[in-house]
Amino acid sequence: MTRPRKDARMTSQRRKGRSRPAAATSGESAVLAKIEAMPEPYRTIATRLHEIIRANAPSLSPRTWYGLPAYAREKEVVCFFRGPNVFGERYLTLGFNDSANLDDGPMWAVQFAVKALTPVDEARIAALVRQAVG
Repeated sequence: MTRPRKDARMTSQRRKGRSRPAAATSGESAVLAKIEAMPEPYRTIATRLHEIIRANAPSLSPRTWYGLPAYAREKEVVCFFRGPNVFGERYLTLGFNDSANLDDGPMWAVQFAVKALTPVDEARIAALVRQAVG
């Protein structure tokens, strides 16, 4: 019986999803490029949001989603944000999709306008992100 060639085994492993670090790195690079393209002061806010999300939900993978910085579990986007330049808004928007575990009674917020970040705001966002993936 012959053994599969090494390159054939590696291709098989990639198909099985064992080559995730490269995909995660490219997703991170794409998100950081989108953040870098934002005008100030939103670039600074977006950079901090990225840091908060990565620190509080390390299980989420950064990726772009409809051209927006987003963070997904498996292939399902949990949260995202968009700069004001996307729809001509006067604020950055932090949003959560229905896969986020934010349910709070019959009604709850899933998008937030962000014009600045204080330590209190950062703590609130960190708590929301942790709840979203919990």
